[in-house]
Amino acid sequence: MCIYCYASSYIPKFFNCRPKKNLIQRLTKEATKLKGETISIANSSDPYPIQEATTGLTRKCLQILSRADCRIQIITKSTIVTRDIDMLKKIPSMVSLTITTDDDKIARLIEPHSPPPSERLKTAETLIKRGIPTSVRIDPIIPLVNDNPDDLIRRLAYIGVPHITCSTYKAKPDNWKRLSLALPRIADKLRPLYYGNGEKTGGYVRLPRSIRAELMEKVAALAQVYDLRSGTCREGLNYLNTAPCDGSWLLSG
Repeated sequence: MCIYCYASSYIPKFFNCRPKKNLIQRLTKEATKLKGETISIANSSDPYPIQEATTGLTRKCLQILSRADCRIQIITKSTIVTRDIDMLKKIPSMVSLTITTDDDKIARLIEPHSPPPSERLKTAETLIKRGIPTSVRIDPIIPLVNDNPDDLIRRLAYIGVPHITCSTYKAKPDNWKRLSLALPRIADKLRPLYYGNGEKTGGYVRLPRSIRAELMEKVAALAQVYDLRSGTCREGLNYLNTAPCDGSWLLSG
């Protein structure tokens, strides 16, 4: 569970990781209706939780979707995704791998149950070397925590990542409580930015536009230096995008 996660505010029993009921049977039936659509797995939860290493449910889903000629976009923080490279090479696919920071110590505070970023960087490199189009999400950027991604972006460029996307931390009551418990001094400094001058949008509070623009412009400038394409998500700063933020353009590469 990452302290900044927003999905816990709307997914029932979020902390109880469990498969959908009759998942394989239901997907097998529904897949017969598909005609080569692009399927994104998954936008609100990780398709490779720890249990996947033994259950193999995501791999079985990939097998079913491949028979429907679907194009697959995987969004994950997990290193388990490399297990399925053989499957991903057989179908149009891409992986969007979240690496919020390259500092393992910071990651332990904000992403205590995720693989350390040092391992995720190796995962990105493995995916690219094996021919799997790979985008990296530096998401979310939290001021005073991971808002200097210079070294991370340089490392991503070095291993051949073609695209990065990022957005800033959006505060909701539950994730703000977790952030305040994990990083109390930083939360004290961020509180006036979010709950004094922040923008309320769609059930969450985001940083003032000027601060968001400054953070995202810095990432865009770094991406340009290293000849990477980049995008922002849910920031209202589309003028910075040089490619769609979800990385889906890599499916046609």
